[in-house]
Amino acid sequence: MNRGAIILCGGQSERMGTDKALLPFGDETLLERVVRLVSKAVDPHHIVVVAATGQQLPELPREVSLVRDQQSFEGPLAALAAGMRKLEGRTAAVFATGCDTPLLEPAVIDQLFAELGEFAVVVPQDTERFYPLSAVYSMAILAEAQRQLVTGGRSLHGLVKEVSAHRIPLECFRAADPRLASFVNINTQTDYEALLAKKTP
Repeated sequence: MNRGAIILCGGQSERMGTDKALLPFGDETLLERVVRLVSKAVDPHHIVVVAATGQQLPELPREVSLVRDQQSFEGPLAALAAGMRKLEGRTAAVFATGCDTPLLEPAVIDQLFAELGEFAVVVPQDTERFYPLSAVYSMAILAEAQRQLVTGGRSLHGLVKEVSAHRIPLECFRAADPRLASFVNINTQTDYEALLAKKTP
Protein backbone atom coordinates (compact mmCIF):
# COMPACT_ATOMS: atom_id res chain seq x y z
CA MET A 1 0.00 0.00 0.00
CA ASN A 2 1.27 3.46 -0.89
CA ARG A 3 1.20 5.36 2.38
CA GLY A 4 0.80 9.05 3.01
CA ALA A 5 0.69 11.21 6.11
CA ILE A 6 -0.92 14.52 6.96
CA ILE A 7 0.35 16.60 9.88
CA LEU A 8 -2.06 19.30 11.03
CA CYS A 9 -0.56 22.36 12.67
CA GLY A 10 -2.85 25.24 11.73
CA GLY A 11 -5.16 25.24 14.73
CA GLN A 12 -5.28 28.14 17.16
CA SER A 13 -3.32 27.26 20.31
CA GLU A 14 -5.51 29.28 22.65
CA ARG A 15 -4.88 27.23 25.78
CA MET A 16 -1.12 27.19 25.18
CA GLY A 17 -0.99 30.90 24.40
CA THR A 18 1.62 30.23 21.70
CA ASP A 19 2.04 28.36 18.43
CA LYS A 20 2.60 24.69 19.28
CA ALA A 21 4.42 23.97 16.01
CA LEU A 22 7.35 26.15 17.12
CA LEU A 23 7.65 24.93 20.71
CA PRO A 24 11.12 23.51 21.43
CA PHE A 25 11.40 19.82 22.22
CA GLY A 26 15.03 18.94 22.74
CA ASP A 27 17.06 20.34 19.81
CA GLU A 28 13.92 20.37 17.57
CA THR A 29 10.60 22.11 17.43
CA LEU A 30 7.49 20.01 17.95
CA LEU A 31 6.72 20.08 14.24
CA GLU A 32 10.25 19.10 13.22
CA ARG A 33 10.16 16.19 15.65
CA VAL A 34 6.77 14.89 14.48
CA VAL A 35 7.86 15.14 10.84
CA ARG A 36 11.01 13.15 11.67
CA LEU A 37 9.09 10.44 13.54
CA VAL A 38 6.41 10.10 10.86
CA SER A 39 9.17 9.85 8.22
CA LYS A 40 10.27 6.58 9.83
CA ALA A 41 6.98 4.99 8.73
CA VAL A 42 6.00 7.04 5.66
CA ASP A 43 8.08 8.18 2.67
CA PRO A 44 8.75 11.92 3.25
CA HIS A 45 7.70 12.60 -0.36
CA HIS A 46 4.19 11.56 0.74
CA ILE A 47 4.03 13.70 3.89
CA VAL A 48 1.97 16.89 3.84
CA VAL A 49 2.02 19.57 6.54
CA VAL A 50 -1.18 21.63 6.67
CA ALA A 51 -0.71 25.06 8.27
CA ALA A 52 -2.64 28.29 8.60
CA THR A 53 -2.10 31.08 6.09
CA GLY A 54 0.83 33.18 7.28
CA GLN A 55 1.71 30.77 10.10
CA GLN A 56 5.44 30.75 10.83
CA LEU A 57 6.99 27.30 10.57
CA PRO A 58 10.44 25.80 11.08
CA GLU A 59 12.35 24.74 8.00
CA LEU A 60 10.94 21.46 6.70
CA PRO A 61 12.73 18.74 4.71
CA ARG A 62 12.59 19.46 0.97
CA GLU A 63 10.62 16.28 0.30
CA VAL A 64 7.76 17.29 2.62
CA SER A 65 4.88 19.23 1.05
CA LEU A 66 3.26 22.26 2.67
CA VAL A 67 -0.39 23.23 2.20
CA ARG A 68 -1.86 26.42 3.62
CA ASP A 69 -5.47 26.46 4.84
CA GLN A 70 -7.59 28.43 2.36
CA GLN A 71 -9.18 30.09 5.36
CA SER A 72 -7.26 29.90 8.62
CA PHE A 73 -8.72 27.83 11.45
CA GLU A 74 -11.53 26.19 9.44
CA GLY A 75 -11.11 23.08 11.55
CA PRO A 76 -9.43 19.68 11.30
CA LEU A 77 -11.84 18.27 8.70
CA ALA A 78 -10.92 21.02 6.23
CA ALA A 79 -7.23 20.51 6.97
CA LEU A 80 -7.48 16.75 6.41
CA ALA A 81 -9.29 17.27 3.11
CA ALA A 82 -6.68 19.82 1.98
CA GLY A 83 -3.89 17.38 2.73
CA MET A 84 -5.69 14.53 0.97
CA ARG A 85 -6.22 16.61 -2.15
CA LYS A 86 -2.47 17.22 -2.26
CA LEU A 87 -1.83 13.46 -2.12
CA GLU A 88 -4.67 12.38 -4.42
CA GLY A 89 -3.50 9.78 -6.95
CA ARG A 90 -0.25 9.16 -5.07
CA THR A 91 -1.34 7.26 -1.97
CA ALA A 92 -4.06 4.77 -1.03
CA ALA A 93 -4.38 5.87 2.60
CA VAL A 94 -3.03 8.51 4.95
CA PHE A 95 -2.05 8.68 8.59
CA ALA A 96 -3.32 11.88 10.23
CA THR A 97 -1.82 13.47 13.31
CA GLY A 98 -1.30 16.84 14.92
CA CYS A 99 2.08 18.53 15.36
CA ASP A 100 1.69 18.16 19.14
CA THR A 101 2.31 14.40 19.53
CA PRO A 102 6.07 14.36 20.17
CA LEU A 103 6.18 10.85 21.65
CA LEU A 104 4.67 9.21 18.58
CA GLU A 105 5.99 5.70 17.89
CA PRO A 106 6.42 4.84 14.19
CA ALA A 107 5.43 1.24 14.98
CA VAL A 108 1.95 2.53 15.88
CA ILE A 109 1.65 4.04 12.39
CA ASP A 110 2.70 0.69 10.88
CA GLN A 111 0.05 -1.12 12.93
CA LEU A 112 -2.70 1.29 11.89
CA PHE A 113 -1.94 0.86 8.19
CA ALA A 114 -1.83 -2.92 8.62
CA GLU A 115 -5.34 -2.89 10.13
CA LEU A 116 -7.03 -0.78 7.43
CA GLY A 117 -8.15 -3.55 5.07
CA GLU A 118 -11.46 -2.60 3.43
CA PHE A 119 -12.39 -0.06 6.11
CA ALA A 120 -12.60 3.67 5.44
CA VAL A 121 -10.73 4.52 8.63
CA VAL A 122 -8.81 2.79 11.41
CA VAL A 123 -9.08 4.73 14.64
CA PRO A 124 -7.82 3.96 18.16
CA GLN A 125 -10.31 4.27 21.00
CA ASP A 126 -10.52 3.89 24.75
CA THR A 127 -13.59 3.68 26.96
CA GLU A 128 -14.22 7.43 26.81
CA ARG A 129 -13.22 8.60 23.34
CA PHE A 130 -11.69 7.80 20.00
CA TYR A 131 -8.62 9.44 18.47
CA PRO A 132 -9.26 10.78 14.95
CA LEU A 133 -5.89 12.56 14.96
CA SER A 134 -4.04 9.29 15.49
CA ALA A 135 -5.84 7.44 12.70
CA VAL A 136 -5.39 6.09 9.18
CA TYR A 137 -7.91 7.17 6.53
CA SER A 138 -8.53 5.59 3.14
CA MET A 139 -8.27 8.14 0.35
CA ALA A 140 -11.73 6.94 -0.68
CA ILE A 141 -13.27 9.07 2.10
CA LEU A 142 -12.18 12.36 0.52
CA ALA A 143 -15.53 12.76 -1.26
CA GLU A 144 -17.43 12.29 2.03
CA ALA A 145 -15.12 14.74 3.78
CA GLN A 146 -15.77 17.35 1.10
CA ARG A 147 -19.53 16.70 1.24
CA GLN A 148 -19.51 17.33 4.99
CA LEU A 149 -17.52 20.53 4.53
CA VAL A 150 -20.12 21.85 2.08
CA THR A 151 -22.87 21.19 4.64
CA GLY A 152 -20.96 22.91 7.45
CA GLY A 153 -19.08 19.98 8.96
CA ARG A 154 -15.79 20.80 10.66
CA SER A 155 -14.88 17.86 12.89
CA LEU A 156 -13.12 14.58 12.24
CA HIS A 157 -15.44 12.93 14.77
CA GLY A 158 -18.36 13.64 12.46
CA LEU A 159 -16.49 12.11 9.52
CA VAL A 160 -15.55 8.95 11.42
CA LYS A 161 -19.16 8.43 12.49
CA GLU A 162 -20.39 8.48 8.87
CA VAL A 163 -17.96 5.99 7.31
CA SER A 164 -16.97 2.36 7.93
CA ALA A 165 -14.63 2.66 10.88
CA HIS A 166 -12.45 -0.04 12.40
CA ARG A 167 -12.13 1.04 16.03
CA ILE A 168 -9.24 -0.58 17.86
CA PRO A 169 -8.93 -0.50 21.66
CA LEU A 170 -5.95 1.54 22.79
CA GLU A 171 -4.60 -1.43 24.73
CA CYS A 172 -4.00 -3.26 21.44
CA PHE A 173 -1.15 -0.84 20.74
CA ARG A 174 0.87 -1.73 23.86
CA ALA A 175 3.29 -3.94 21.92
CA ALA A 176 4.12 -1.05 19.58
CA ASP A 177 4.05 1.61 22.29
CA PRO A 178 4.21 0.27 25.87
CA ARG A 179 3.47 3.72 27.38
CA LEU A 180 0.73 4.53 24.83
CA ALA A 181 2.47 7.90 24.63
CA SER A 182 1.70 8.17 20.91
CA PHE A 183 -1.83 9.18 21.84
CA VAL A 184 -0.90 11.99 24.23
CA ASN A 185 -0.95 15.50 22.82
CA ILE A 186 -0.17 18.95 24.17
CA ASN A 187 -2.98 21.35 25.00
CA THR A 188 -1.61 23.26 27.99
CA GLN A 189 1.71 24.34 29.46
CA THR A 190 1.33 21.56 32.03
CA ASP A 191 0.94 18.99 29.24
CA TYR A 192 4.05 20.37 27.55
CA GLU A 193 6.17 20.16 30.68
CA ALA A 194 4.92 16.64 31.43
CA LEU A 195 5.86 15.38 27.96
CA LEU A 196 9.26 17.05 28.10
CA ALA A 197 9.92 15.01 31.23
CA LYS A 198 9.09 11.80 29.31
CA LYS A 199 11.12 12.72 26.25
CA THR A 200 12.98 9.96 24.42
CA PRO A 201 15.36 10.36 21.44
